[in-house]
Amino acid sequence: MIGLVRRYGALEAVGGISFEVAAGEIFGLLGPNGAGKSTTMRVLATLIRPDAGVARIGGYDTATQPAQVRRSIGFQTGDTRLYERLTPVEFLRYFGDLHDMPRAALGRRIEELVGMLDIGPFASQRCGSLSTGQQQRVSIARALLHDPPVLILDEPTSGLDIISSQFILDFLRRERARGKAIVYSTHIMSEAELICDRLGLMHQGRLMRVGALASLLAQTGEESLTRAFLKCIAEHEGAAALGTRGGL
Repeated sequence: MIGLVRRYGALEAVGGISFEVAAGEIFGLLGPNGAGKSTTMRVLATLIRPDAGVARIGGYDTATQPAQVRRSIGFQTGDTRLYERLTPVEFLRYFGDLHDMPRAALGRRIEELVGMLDIGPFASQRCGSLSTGQQQRVSIARALLHDPPVLILDEPTSGLDIISSQFILDFLRRERARGKAIVYSTHIMSEAELICDRLGLMHQGRLMRVGALASLLAQTGEESLTRAFLKCIAEHEGAAALGTRGGL
């Protein structure tokens, strides 16, 4: 992603950000609500087009080659809705058909994901009756159904208890070990510290710093990610205020 810009009217939700993610890496996009994380993820998922800049996944441009990008990604958000009247297996079978997966291969893949994500105990229940944590597992299974090389996860543990969150984090570590490139947005500092190889600290549509946790702590002179992030915000807002006064 190079120089990505996305506006909503007069509001610049994302202002010229750039980063890259390698295979076998979890890149954390970290910031408070309203920082521009979800807009960035939606551009990567081809749901919205950028106003400027370029975003590529596997060499494909998200704006001009959306079909190729969608075959390369699994996209999941914390508020992804399931079809309440379907069971998890029926739901996954439906999306497998949308991906034109052969029925025999689809059946094997569903069985594999049901085991990997421990969906078996509730696989025959209707999705509308599942807990939030159970629904998140089914939603992640949908994103992984076609075994894409890239995962784009927007606040995937939102609203989950600590046990469900830890289960999902452990699962994503295993997917990283399989060589997937994972973009992971969150506002939960402890999660980011636990799971991300590199971090992008985002505020008001800008990437303030990008790097591994140890590097970010060294750059800011702080001992925790929370304090490093707050220091970056103070520096960012101070620089913006100085720029405004300089333009008067």
